[in-house]
Amino acid sequence: MRVIVVGAGEVGSYVADRLSREGVDVYVVETNAKRAAHLAETADLEVITGSGTHPSTLAAAGLEEADLLVAVTKSDEVNLIASMIAKEAKVPRTIVRIEAPELRGLDAHSAALRRASGADLFIDPDEETAQEVLSLIEMPGASEVVKLAHGEVMAIGARVPIDAPIVNKSLIEIGVENEPEWDFIVSTIRRGDETIIPRGDVTIEANDLVRVVCKRSARRKVAKLLGLARDVPREILLLGGGRTSALIADKLRHTGARVQLIERDPERARKLAERLDGVRVLNGDITDSDVLDDADLSRIELVAALTGEDDANVLASVYAKAAGVPETIAVVHRLNFLSLLDQVGVDAALSPRTATANGVLRFVRGDVAQVATFLQGEVEMLEFELHSGSTAEDQSIADLHLPRDVLITAIVRDGRAQIARGRTVLRKGDHVIVVAEPGSVDTVARVLG
Repeated sequence: MRVIVVGAGEVGSYVADRLSREGVDVYVVETNAKRAAHLAETADLEVITGSGTHPSTLAAAGLEEADLLVAVTKSDEVNLIASMIAKEAKVPRTIVRIEAPELRGLDAHSAALRRASGADLFIDPDEETAQEVLSLIEMPGASEVVKLAHGEVMAIGARVPIDAPIVNKSLIEIGVENEPEWDFIVSTIRRGDETIIPRGDVTIEANDLVRVVCKRSARRKVAKLLGLARDVPREILLLGGGRTSALIADKLRHTGARVQLIERDPERARKLAERLDGVRVLNGDITDSDVLDDADLSRIELVAALTGEDDANVLASVYAKAAGVPETIAVVHRLNFLSLLDQVGVDAALSPRTATANGVLRFVRGDVAQVATFLQGEVEMLEFELHSGSTAEDQSIADLHLPRDVLITAIVRDGRAQIARGRTVLRKGDHVIVVAEPGSVDTVARVLG
């Protein structure tokens, strides 16, 4: 498969590098010569310097042979034009990043422009990041929350404290305690730099990053087992007044939460205050302790640092944590900050990169309803719908003989979720939730496809 990625910024470079490491033939188009040279030196990619709006540049990237074009520059116009050129060249599928509300609207003109681009999928990293933050707010203490099968199945990731009920227990012991019908299953354990897709003899240790797949109805039970039992925060402080922060504030103000927001630019702060009725907007620098104190951190239950500056997000989160704020979330753009966040006690880290990668991988994977990737570890979580004629139809999971780095975690049948067991027999129409290392995804797709 050949994929052309237009734009080598934070999102594009991450998507391109991830696809390349999975054996996809990736070409990247980037206008900035310095950025293009850096990417060519640090990743196994073909990089073409030029504009994605120029047919000759895209032709140099092998447009005629491309199976997918992913246009993810920060310019909506460039992304739309690149898709138009690709569709004219008969590229089967295109993915376009669009952020401007005027272009994402439901009015006839916006819809017509999107149709003219021919894109098969529109993505918005800001919107996706906002949704991830909102999911974490609903599940305080978790560092990752993924919803699958229309929300009937959830994956909850958390670094377990030493007093969590599941610490020092083997998966066999946990399974026996929850017989006869399981509500959850441990899908992966991240220990140090290693990600384990565990079997029954593995014991959970304190400070493991544990991902649990559960029925939606069992999410509170899982939170208690992971040592995360807390009330949903009602006093929330958002740091930064960018688009992601504004989207979150707009949704939270309708839930009854008391929301404050700090924005550095006075004019932007004024506009946000006018638009976000019920949200207290402060003008100031999020790294200024006086500004943070003005928000009365002693009352705040959750701080989300959402600016485009990693240093400011980390510093403000550390200050909030030191002031006694129970929960902190930070958006990071440079992945080398992740280990630092663990060390300084920031509870959850998000990146716009993963939301985009998930959408792209869903297209690359083919017959997959959903794909979730994670900032820590290479594993993927996938949702397959079992079609008639699949080799897995009417087979038990144990009889599929899947690789050891693959785990079928849950089944949704007729809208009802159940945790998968070796004896579970798969049926046509089942939505099957799978955790797998990237190298085994193709094998899983052949078995379940």
